[in-house]
Amino acid sequence: MILRKSVAVVSAFTLLGLAGCASIVSDSKPEVGIYSTPTAVKYEIVNSRGMVVARGVTPGRVLLESGRGYFKGEDYNVTFRKEGHQDSTVPLKTTVNGWYWGNILFGGLIGMLIVDPLTGAMYTLPDDVTGNPIPLATAQASAQ
Repeated sequence: MILRKSVAVVSAFTLLGLAGCASIVSDSKPEVGIYSTPTAVKYEIVNSRGMVVARGVTPGRVLLESGRGYFKGEDYNVTFRKEGHQDSTVPLKTTVNGWYWGNILFGGLIGMLIVDPLTGAMYTLPDDVTGNPIPLATAQASAQ
């Protein structure tokens, strides 16, 4: 009976050590809110390789990959377009997920150097992004 409990405890700690903290607690495809002032603005999201990954109309929500490879976060540019307005482009940058540092205590080197970097969970994106296309009349007046 004691042997079974010992095996169960060792197995649990082994599984915990094989997983990364950020991979367990957060998602490598976070949902990002897309907003604008004014509303009902078309948006287009382009990744760091120049590929369009999402299109829609504000307000909206989109799932975006936070990683683009081993130890590489994915960054995006969100362009907001509305007829009669100047386009507005807002960068959407990844940052290191705070849960990634939990590997020091719980996930160990496997979580820190392999699991979280490979899954992209070591990075996170902002919860939302807001664009503000400027009416052309206002943009032209301020340029003069």
